[in-house]
Amino acid sequence: MTDFRSDYLNFDALQAAATGLAARFPDVCSVQSIGTSEQGRELLLLTVGTPDAREDRRPAFWIDGNMHASELCGTNVSLAIAEAVAKIHAGEATYGLNTTQLATVKNVVFYILPRMSPDGAEVILNEGRYVRSNPRNRRQRGKKPYFRLGDVDGDGQVALLRKRDATGEFVESAVVPGWMVPRGLNDEGPFYKIFPEGFVENWDGRNIPDPYFLDDNDVDLNRNFPYGWKPEPEQGGAGLYPLSEPESRAVVEFTANHPEIFAWSNYHCFGGVYIRPSGTVPDGKMDAGDLAIWKEISDLAETHGKYPMVNGFEEFTYTADKPLYGDLVDYAWEQRGIYAWACELWDLFEQVGLPKKKRFVDRYNELSREEMEKVGVWDREKNKGRINRPWKAVEHPQFGAVEVGGMDVRVGLWNPPNEQLDAVCDAQIAMILRVAALAPQVAVTATTVERHGDRVTVEVTITNAGYLPSYVVPSKKALEHSDPIRVEVLNRSRLVDPHRAIVTVGHLEGWGRGKHAHSIFGLESRGSVSHSFARFEVHAGDASPIAISVSAPRLGTQTVHVRLDGNA
Repeated sequence: MTDFRSDYLNFDALQAAATGLAARFPDVCSVQSIGTSEQGRELLLLTVGTPDAREDRRPAFWIDGNMHASELCGTNVSLAIAEAVAKIHAGEATYGLNTTQLATVKNVVFYILPRMSPDGAEVILNEGRYVRSNPRNRRQRGKKPYFRLGDVDGDGQVALLRKRDATGEFVESAVVPGWMVPRGLNDEGPFYKIFPEGFVENWDGRNIPDPYFLDDNDVDLNRNFPYGWKPEPEQGGAGLYPLSEPESRAVVEFTANHPEIFAWSNYHCFGGVYIRPSGTVPDGKMDAGDLAIWKEISDLAETHGKYPMVNGFEEFTYTADKPLYGDLVDYAWEQRGIYAWACELWDLFEQVGLPKKKRFVDRYNELSREEMEKVGVWDREKNKGRINRPWKAVEHPQFGAVEVGGMDVRVGLWNPPNEQLDAVCDAQIAMILRVAALAPQVAVTATTVERHGDRVTVEVTITNAGYLPSYVVPSKKALEHSDPIRVEVLNRSRLVDPHRAIVTVGHLEGWGRGKHAHSIFGLESRGSVSHSFARFEVHAGDASPIAISVSAPRLGTQTVHVRLDGNA
């Protein structure tokens, strides 16, 4: 079995891990391809759940990882969650859940895409060359100069270049040899320019262009989703049009055809934070019902996942009050009505002991020189020096004398050290399972049969015993796929009036209303908001059972067979 709890996986190892889980838990786990990358690698989707829940499309949880190529840890966490759910079904583990929580989790189907950017991840693992999502370059830039990342010194890896320059913005740290830090007023040099390892395309032989992280890989998948999409230059990495990429298109095609998905975790690295909606408005402008449930989920995130959960618009816009366009979480939340969040795995800031900031995103942008050096010290003492590569002098065909080396961001910076993968996986399992336990749980809980001569009245009681309501998100009831519950007699020829075979019973509230929904000064319940009833008149001549289905797009379908003696 591939050990995804202690090592990062190339595509072959990922494929082996996914098929291995399906072989190990064949009753509840399967693997399929939902699409293919441009280089021919499959987008492997694990489905974990009972055959009945999968066939009936019971409430579902979508999980994906590694949509950004260098953020490998999402693959490991996704596989660990798939294994954990399968173990619950097999009776091998409970992960601290009580009986009620376990029953709910077993009724949830998990759709798990461990790697959304397989082409990019392969480049990161094999070469270390930075790729945001996938190694494609279709920019219509003409003869504009740009950096093309590549191996200059022949070691098979792509790192950084540094070149001595009196106008350079960087110096080498006196605390951590080889570690580069911003130049200060009191520094005496030598001073350096730092560029990505590679070459300048369309170079005029004199002027070096500014490096841009999307120079030679033009699309950021997390700017290619349809909700709020904006073209370049308004949104960097947007792609030529919404869903221009096979990976984002495959995700939307699958999820749009599964309205029963109620929760979505989109795994990134790094930072140690969950980023939730809204991506366009502050909490003060959110629907109060939505916000109350988000506070409940936030509490589960911090308690079990060990990271805080923040409003994306308030704390994770790179330019204050300017939304990110084409974002996956916005698609899931706004278009699909799903409790969706991005999780930045790996709390490097806490590991190093860096201070918290008022806006979480400022932890990335506002590091002092001393704080940067703390990261270097941590790498040397706690991370086996994986980040700080030694500098090696080489002759660059364009720039002349340079040195190659510097930061290798793969393990320790973007992703946790291998030794900490296990703990990161366990925390996410604990959080995900408890959010899954919030799922709506609608079922036929009772039937009544009364005889009236040659007719029988059949009454069914439908109950939602879950935390969430049948419509899932309060503000999204108007979405087409949030239709209310309908009850249908399938063998309608048995009815006295076949035209009354379908009854719409509306939505059913869950028992939860979000955090702080109750006041000590008013501990009162709502009325019968979690129960509904449907009655049918049936001919009494045939004693065979009546087949009745209870269904809604967000809940799937459940069918009961009611015998005319009153037993289901």
